[in-house]
Amino acid sequence: MKPPYLITKEEILNFYKSVNPLTHKGIQGHAVIVAGSYGKIGAAVLASKSCLKSGCGLVTAFTPKCGYQILQVSIPEVMVVTDENSNFITHIQLPLIPKAIGIGPGIGQELGAQKALFEFLRTNTSSLVLDADALNILSKNKSWLELVPQDTILTPHQKELERLIGKWDSESEKFQKAIAFSEQYKVIIVMKGAPTFIINKTAVYQNTTGNAALATAGTGDVLTGIITSLLAQEYEPFQAAKLGVFLHGLTADIALPQKGYQSFIASDIIENLGKAFLSLKD
Repeated sequence: MKPPYLITKEEILNFYKSVNPLTHKGIQGHAVIVAGSYGKIGAAVLASKSCLKSGCGLVTAFTPKCGYQILQVSIPEVMVVTDENSNFITHIQLPLIPKAIGIGPGIGQELGAQKALFEFLRTNTSSLVLDADALNILSKNKSWLELVPQDTILTPHQKELERLIGKWDSESEKFQKAIAFSEQYKVIIVMKGAPTFIINKTAVYQNTTGNAALATAGTGDVLTGIITSLLAQEYEPFQAAKLGVFLHGLTADIALPQKGYQSFIASDIIENLGKAFLSLKD
């Protein structure tokens, strides 16, 4: 494999869009985050809040009923639609067709959730980010991958990637398998790790931001929210993936001198997104 391209500030500025001073929320994109189950509503909170804090005009969270009050209280700026089921998602019914949907953080792998994902994939027309349990469900039902639209962004960590593409014996085999998977299903793979790589068919990009502080619970949920937000703002999927991982890592680089590795948590990514965006203007 030839050396990967690097995701640098220069690369990002080739396609980064400054905010139009005359814009309004209606044209800044509407995203939906499908996330959460009993005991994991925090995943929905993190993904929804990061989606909003990445420039999206409107964000709707879709969650089981047990998440309603938590989301309404913790993020008043986010709209909430609930499933008919109390503890996990069983039927994804949206009152709108959003620009982009992020699905998977904390949804669990109950049979009801699996069926809900299948029915959703059969009918969805929005741009997609698939993460966490959405990927685990697809790993158990590989034939459903045929329903995943072209240029969907998958954001697996190492174990989720292994479930999708199979075990590997070396780094080069891992990349060969991931490239083959991306080509077969025409999807973009964000291989989360240190460093994070993005695979778009045969194109391989390596992120240049981020540090070990990101190795903590919830950071993947935040990344899902960021990338979904950028998709809703009409970045091309490959651009949304590159800008998303770059900003995500940059927040940890910005926060590290004050926070240290041990005390950095996923919410700190969201807190530092403003500084990360501002640094693109420097």
